[in-house]
Amino acid sequence: MATNNENRMGDGVMSTGEGMRIFPDVEACIDCGGCVVACKRTWDVPVDEQRIEITTMLEGQEGADGYQGDQTAALAAGESPGETALPMQCYHCENAPCVSVCPTNALQKEDDGFVTVSEDLCVGCQYCLSGCPFGAPQFPNGTDSISSEVFGTGGVMDKCTGCRERQYAKKGPACAEECSTDAILVGSAGDISDELKKRDSGSFFNDTALEIIFGEDADMVKEV
Repeated sequence: MATNNENRMGDGVMSTGEGMRIFPDVEACIDCGGCVVACKRTWDVPVDEQRIEITTMLEGQEGADGYQGDQTAALAAGESPGETALPMQCYHCENAPCVSVCPTNALQKEDDGFVTVSEDLCVGCQYCLSGCPFGAPQFPNGTDSISSEVFGTGGVMDKCTGCRERQYAKKGPACAEECSTDAILVGSAGDISDELKKRDSGSFFNDTALEIIFGEDADMVKEV
């Protein structure tokens, strides 16, 4: 099994391969769409499909006084963070709900930490889409979700792979390497925690989401 590459490849990509996590720094994201373009170009993702997207919350709203550009601190203080851009993709969660709900074992949490999908086992039921709190599963060839639940017509699921092949070639995921503001962090839970502390940033996710993503290592990120 390949081991982590500890050579830093930029502020966002700290280590790759076995045991890595992907995590967003919302205070660094500027909603430029560079990550979406990088993913599409690298993996020939069709124009009308995407494995990563930037979700904008509270669009057009200003943050509370004293918290402009400091969304995580605003949330911690119970204040409005204002408009926030959040890169959403598969975070290859430690406690992945998609794996738990898949009735055919098409989704697996691999020994190296990546969550993979077996196309020949996927029946298009979309249970994984219902289970994932981050909207990672995509069904580009499916019909509406109601009929898919009854007849299994969702088509084969597709999602972010974490650029697994690139990572074992000691490269970062395309989205992270091409992010102009290093808003997509890649590394161990400790790497990500240290980087967020260095940036004086924090997590935009609540404790439940952090426990899904990081499992027993969630406390490292909660303490940022």
